[in-house]
Amino acid sequence: MAMSEREQEKGKGGERWTAAISNIAEMSSNLESLQKLLIKKAVYVDDDTFAKASLCSEQARTIKVLEQRVETLERELDASISAAARARMEKRHAEAAQKAAEIREQEIRKELENTTKVFELHMEELRAKQEEISKRDKEIKLLEAIIQTLGGRESLP
Repeated sequence: MAMSEREQEKGKGGERWTAAISNIAEMSSNLESLQKLLIKKAVYVDDDTFAKASLCSEQARTIKVLEQRVETLERELDASISAAARARMEKRHAEAAQKAAEIREQEIRKELENTTKVFELHMEELRAKQEEISKRDKEIKLLEAIIQTLGGRESLP
């Protein structure tokens, strides 16, 4: 059984005890009123008067129970309102965190794009230098071949 269910059962049990105690106090008050009425005004109460007194007593108990139920519902409503306010606040925090994460993601994306552009420029520069080195290497080989060719002719005569 979950903790909140236990707390609800305890709360209901407490409400029942409170209602029972209230009912007993109300019955005691009604009995005292009837006793005073009997002692002061009459020795005998007819069935009609007793029925009316019982009806009044029952209505008073019903009113008391309904008042307690209204109080319980008001407390539950207040708790629900508080929970809704907390949920709205948490939602706002989550939305702010999400927006911050999106902004950070855009910053990182721009940084990566810039890094990529710089890398591409360096690669182009390296290719150009490699082509220049290759071209000079070919020129050197050509010059070496010319020198060998010229050097070979001079050694023949």
